[in-house]
Amino acid sequence: MYVSKESVKEKNFLASAKFQNFTYQVDDTDITADEKGRKIVQAGTVYKKDGKAIGLIFADVDVTHGPQPVAVMVEGYVLEERLPAQVSEDDKGTMTGIKFR
Repeated sequence: MYVSKESVKEKNFLASAKFQNFTYQVDDTDITADEKGRKIVQAGTVYKKDGKAIGLIFADVDVTHGPQPVAVMVEGYVLEERLPAQVSEDDKGTMTGIKFR
């Protein structure tokens, strides 16, 4: 029997146990495939709807085979230095329920 082992590298960016998530659809366009050919949107990535940031993607999501539903955190406290990318001041201004520490 062949078994392949894979490690997950998802950082916890939550600063508190209280948060509010809603389900949205994440698109697979403009996502670059990794070395294994998989398109993964990282947890903590800014989620935009109609060009406006509304929250942060709560957990990694694989969009290799097309758009997928995803939990988007719209309220809560996060540790900004643990997010996968720097969040712009404009995006912070539109995500009023997210508190950055």
